Formats: sequence, structure tokens, C-alpha cells
Amino acid sequence: MRHQKKRSHLNRFTSWRKATLVSMSRNLLIYQSVKTTKVKAKAARPVLEKLISWGKENNLQSRRKAFSVLQDNKLVKLLFSEIAPLFAKRQGGYCRILPMGFRRGDGASRVIMELTEKRAVKRKPLKKKEAPGKPNAELTKTESEPATKPPEEKKSKQKFLGGLRKIFRKDKDAK
Repeated sequence: MRHQKKRSHLNRFTSWRKATLVSMSRNLLIYQSVKTTKVKAKAARPVLEKLISWGKENNLQSRRKAFSVLQDNKLVKLLFSEIAPLFAKRQGGYCRILPMGFRRGDGASRVIMELTEKRAVKRKPLKKKEAPGKPNAELTKTESEPATKPPEEKKSKQKFLGGLRKIFRKDKDAK
């Protein structure tokens, strides 16, 4: 009998299923948000919860456990130094699953799985555009220099059909 066999097998054999869940939790730690199906998100949630709980403990044993799952020293360092401190006051519920709709091909329920606390992402500042009503002295100097140069002649390139039209042109006199 199949009593208390609640695990979702994701239509995969064991090693493939474990690899899928670990890969999803790795991507969630790196990108903080992942689009996936509802079933995969529910299956990956316990793996991620354990990883963040180990990160909160912050001892050698928990680092080794996290490395045995993640298999990446940089990611373990990221987990223990940046991600786990965000959840220091939280007792659980480190990720949320937000419904997104249904997939077009097979109708599978799609969700966005994201961390509840997000770390600050370093972004490059955007260059500000100046108002068009206020010209700078530097811009007026650079604009006047190219205006003194004579305009270059444009060479018209013969298009592909341009040469063929001459050959197949109908004569007006021939009828």
C-alpha cells in the first residue's frame, strides 16, 4: 500500500529529481526569483528552506551540509554571508510562491518562486539626459565645428532588381 508516500516524483527517477531540485534552489539563491511550474516549486521549497536554515546556524557542520547539496564554494559563501543574515529574525517561510497563470502548451500552472527577503543588487547608475531648453557651451562648440565641413556626396548603390529592370523593360513601340 502507498500510505504516507506524499513526495512528488516530478515524473523523473531519483537522481534526476534531486538534480532538478538542487538546480532550482541554486538558481533561486543566485537570482532571487525563478519562474517555474507549481509542482516543481512546491517540491523545491523544502530543499531551499533547509539550506537557509543551515546558513543561519553558521557553523562548520552546516557549511559542509550546504556544500554537499550546492557543490559550489562561492555559492556557499554567498548563502552564509549575504542571504542567511537577511532571515536572522525569521523562523521560517523563506520563499514565496506567486501564481502567474497557465502555460500555453500543456496548461501547467506557472508560478514565480522568490525569496521573501531580497538582498540589494548593485546596479550601474543611468546617465542623465540634459533638458533640451538648456544648451551647454561645450555642446555648442562641438556642433559648430562639423557644420563648417562640406557635406559628403551620397553614392547611390544599384539595387539587385535595378539592373534586371533594364533587361526586361517593355518597349512602348513593340506591339
